[in-house]
Amino acid sequence: MKNNAEISEDLSRRIDQLAARSRLTRGQIIEDALAHGRSLAWQEKWIAGVETGLAEAEKGDFATEEEIAAILNKYGPV
Repeated sequence: MKNNAEISEDLSRRIDQLAARSRLTRGQIIEDALAHGRSLAWQEKWIAGVETGLAEAEKGDFATEEEIAAILNKYGPV
């Protein structure tokens, strides 16, 4: 059963932009927000972080062994 809800033009535009950036459908984005409490702003921030990480990886910008060791030492054994 399909349900329709009225949403603002701004939200609709943001959902469309997020769908284009993430390979998710509008329905998946909305379902994620409703079922898992992930707001549109949270999802936008998440995708931006993924895009930044991918861009850094493409440039070969990875953490050094020393940086990884510092993080592991900071938080201790898992």
